[in-house]
Amino acid sequence: MIDLRLLRDDPDLFRASQRARGESESRVDDLIDADEARRAAVQAFEALRAEQKQLGKRLPRAEPAEKAELLTRTKELSAQVKAAEAAATEAEQTLRRAQLAFPNLIEAGAPAGGEDDYVVLREVGDRPDIDAPRDHLALGEALGAIDVERGAKVSGSRFYYLTGVGALLQLGLLQLAIAQAVEYGLTPTITPVLVKPESMEGTGFLGEHASEIYRLEADDLYLVGTSEVPLAAYHSNEILTLDGPVRYAGWSSCFRREAGSYGRDVRGILRVHQFDKVEMFSFCPPEQAHDEHLRLLAWEEEMLAKVEIPYRVIDVAAGDLGTSAARKYDCEAWVPSQGRYREVTSTSNCTTFQARRLNIRYRDADGRTQPVATLNGTLATTRWLIPILENHQQPDGSVRVPKALQPYLGGRDVLEPLATA
Repeated sequence: MIDLRLLRDDPDLFRASQRARGESESRVDDLIDADEARRAAVQAFEALRAEQKQLGKRLPRAEPAEKAELLTRTKELSAQVKAAEAAATEAEQTLRRAQLAFPNLIEAGAPAGGEDDYVVLREVGDRPDIDAPRDHLALGEALGAIDVERGAKVSGSRFYYLTGVGALLQLGLLQLAIAQAVEYGLTPTITPVLVKPESMEGTGFLGEHASEIYRLEADDLYLVGTSEVPLAAYHSNEILTLDGPVRYAGWSSCFRREAGSYGRDVRGILRVHQFDKVEMFSFCPPEQAHDEHLRLLAWEEEMLAKVEIPYRVIDVAAGDLGTSAARKYDCEAWVPSQGRYREVTSTSNCTTFQARRLNIRYRDADGRTQPVATLNGTLATTRWLIPILENHQQPDGSVRVPKALQPYLGGRDVLEPLATA
């Protein structure tokens, strides 16, 4: 939810943001009109209510002749106040709907354009020179690590089992992420995976991402697609004490319907309905959000370095940002079998957009309550198994284990194919 005061003061700032996103500038005027209509309706209601109160005070002291006139006016006012209150309530609801549908103001410097207009900031690491690389599924099946056939048999397409060293790899990766998070002072958290509608709406996922979400109609609960949702809602309707950023690292299973992805990335575990993830989340004063965003990105890159995979960092274009994000950086790992980079992490600065929806505030230096800024970033997820297996594969089908993960696999430095594979 955007700052209406800033919108009134500088509507052209929001028009420029909409242009950069490739969205209609007319929505700015629609929101301004809704804001003005709400203020006018509230003002009319309050004026009538004030007159009603004044009449209520005059009636006991009025002379008989005047009292009859005042009683007539009181009855008229009662109906007018009731109608004005209903109009103010309707105007308030219209404004809220308009606000909830309006995307965040992008950060200065974010690239304009759509999905293909990202800016590559840097490439890190050397791509391995592999003749005829096997893909992660072929490697995983040979290692007894991934079983998509039985996943489909039990649950349907885009489900899978991680078995043996596959399960150990994922658990090791996520534990490594938690260990790094704790090292940097983040509070480790295991979050709920079912949340109320207000938590999902508050983080901005019931707009353009609604089709991606699983909903349990009988209980009116949603399965989360990221622990960003329960972490953001953790402090809803609270006033925080912020000497600096308050940071969490949430471990959860995540669920996505993958609506609209029919026929895309159907092989293996790149695009699936269920996966596990460690997500960083930060609450901080708005003026610290830019630097905090770069800090989360640096921690993501540190994790990628630990698992020894080449990657690049991109500055995502405004038209490819989610509703809540003012700016987003993606880290994309090199996938040898595809000969291209694929996204493995994202970190977003959501400024005060989510906090306004969730009513999360802090006291500034003057003691006034202000909305906090929220930021999120992926520290590790199931998808990372793809570049780990593919970039560390050997000609005989074995896979080298990155040094940082070896303690989680019993000290093994190489994973060998099963004899029956």
